[in-house]
Amino acid sequence: MDEIHKKILQRNRSNLVKDLDPSKLYDGLLEKGIFTQDMIDEIQSAGTRRNQARQLVQDLETRGSRAFPLFLQCLQETGQESLAELLQNGAPATPTQVVRPEIQPLPITPPVDGNKPGKDVKKPQIPSSSPPGGEKPRPGPGRGYKMDASPCGHCLIINNMEFEPHSMLKNRKGSNIDCEKLERRFKTLNFVVEVRTNLRQKQIKHELLTLSKKDHSQYDCCVVIMLSHGTEVNHNRFPGAVYGVDGQYVPVQHITNYLNGQHCPSLQGKPKLFFIQACGGDEKDMGFEVSPDEVEPSSGGVDDQTDAIPMSSSSDSLSMSDEPDARPTLPTPSDILVSYSTFPGYVSWRETQSGSWYVQTLDCILEESAATVDLVTMLMMVNNEVSQNSAKGLYKQMPGSFNFLRKLLYFQTQT
Repeated sequence: MDEIHKKILQRNRSNLVKDLDPSKLYDGLLEKGIFTQDMIDEIQSAGTRRNQARQLVQDLETRGSRAFPLFLQCLQETGQESLAELLQNGAPATPTQVVRPEIQPLPITPPVDGNKPGKDVKKPQIPSSSPPGGEKPRPGPGRGYKMDASPCGHCLIINNMEFEPHSMLKNRKGSNIDCEKLERRFKTLNFVVEVRTNLRQKQIKHELLTLSKKDHSQYDCCVVIMLSHGTEVNHNRFPGAVYGVDGQYVPVQHITNYLNGQHCPSLQGKPKLFFIQACGGDEKDMGFEVSPDEVEPSSGGVDDQTDAIPMSSSSDSLSMSDEPDARPTLPTPSDILVSYSTFPGYVSWRETQSGSWYVQTLDCILEESAATVDLVTMLMMVNNEVSQNSAKGLYKQMPGSFNFLRKLLYFQTQT
């Protein structure tokens, strides 16, 4: 789509989300070749009319140069002339002005030559993860989620390592190590673990649908772990997407939708945890200079690889044009936590011999602290440890999470 048409859609997003009726457009959009049936199905899975309208507008920006005029034609054919006229005249709605600060990195020390192993290159060291002030007691009834069912719940791990040649994606050496660690760890935490390997996009969706149709009424929690290549996509809730081995991706927000209260009633009010070891984009973080007592530097190995795939749309999925409409109108996806191996837009590092930084650290923190520390605090520890690593003496990584849990969450541990 031409940039001028994208800007018109972005400026009028609030009006479109408020007034657009997507259900009247689907047949026309399909007939005119603007969207495929799979794309329409994904838009419909967004839920409410407003969410579908928002997703439709975002996806429209990724289509070809004919998408905008054909979209106007569909609006006119379905009795939505006022919106067509608004877009045709390019009359902007008045958006809230949000200024994004520019952050300039300070100079850093010269990089270590990643092609020449030396004494300065070492694998990440995971120090003791006890929280400041020592161990804290678990909360009383009502302050924490019920987590005493046996087993505690289902844990689905999807591990994509070997990609089909036409996908143009590299195989992910070392991912099997991540998978084995997480399978052992969540079995120790009393979950029923199922591992699926090298799935195409439709197979990923099938596994998630199967998981959503299970009866979770006897369980207290559900976990989904995605190990694959990733990319940055337009979103209205959770950023990022995960690739199938066929080179087709599934947005993270659609992954979470399978288990929300609407689509999986037996998990209503129960924590749904998603761990995403995949890139959020293709930018490499070079960090910024801090005082020596702020951080203990460590280096990744010489075989560091990334799970990065360039963003699938030229639109900025975190652009400020999303903000005025998204913040006040989106419903809260309660009892969901999505933990990302890297900040959206950046690569995620993986060592071919020992697995990814994120999974290595997460596994160690869970082993050392799950008996006494809640999940959100442990993820903060993971963030801190991973942020101190560096790939090839230069590149950094910063995990993060979107937390919509309502209570503290403590895992079951063996005594």
